[in-house]
Amino acid sequence: MESVQQNKAKVIVFANQKGGVAKTTTTLNLAVAFAERGHRVLCVDMDPQGNLTMSQGIDPDSLEKSMYDVLVYDTPIREVVRKREVDIACASIDLAGAEIAMSTKIGRERSLEKAFKPIEEDYDFICIDTPPSLGLLTINALTAADKVIVPVQCEYLSMRGLIQLQNTMQMIQENLNPDVQIEGILPTLMDTRTVHAKEAIEILEENFGDRVFASRIKKTIRFAEAPVKGMSVLKYDPDGMAAQSYRDLAKEVLDGTRS
Repeated sequence: MESVQQNKAKVIVFANQKGGVAKTTTTLNLAVAFAERGHRVLCVDMDPQGNLTMSQGIDPDSLEKSMYDVLVYDTPIREVVRKREVDIACASIDLAGAEIAMSTKIGRERSLEKAFKPIEEDYDFICIDTPPSLGLLTINALTAADKVIVPVQCEYLSMRGLIQLQNTMQMIQENLNPDVQIEGILPTLMDTRTVHAKEAIEILEENFGDRVFASRIKKTIRFAEAPVKGMSVLKYDPDGMAAQSYRDLAKEVLDGTRS
């Protein structure tokens, strides 16, 4: 088994202010791929929609405490963690009110970073799913992050969205977290038969060069089926193409070819 050469968890944020780019799918499946290789992994659901929470068979409405309590009331994060394929720090719809509830809090951008302090040696990786916006929840995630992975849907390649994200990253680096870096840009929901998808990849590579991962996440019905069963794709269809593509991505991230 591989081991991470540090005691402190590496925090990876999955961010893109555009919805529907397979951000939640990527957060969960890459985390499970890390766990398959023997790493201790925590997934943190920072999206009020709670899709990551639900995709492991947890009903957000049944939770007494969630990431809302962690961010707003400084509840210890261990109290909102459920053990599934990996550990999940759960979200509920309350999280939608967190930005307003936190607005008067001193150091509000660092609430998540602070919550990780007591657990940073319990895990090798902390993978954070963020909402499709660049508001306070995403800013908390980026402030706590070491690396950012940006899933980008090849069909509707929004370069403008990527530039916006880069501007936010620059603001975070200047004011809150000088060390955060984009680990890579991940082409998702790819339909390899279309010329458009190939063109989109070319545009990405022209603009971002080797920061575009070699791994490609192709479109498949498995990504819709697995969460309904409360499973990752790696558990639902372990020998399928979708599972393999996330194992390839895990290898690419762990080998650190782009660090």
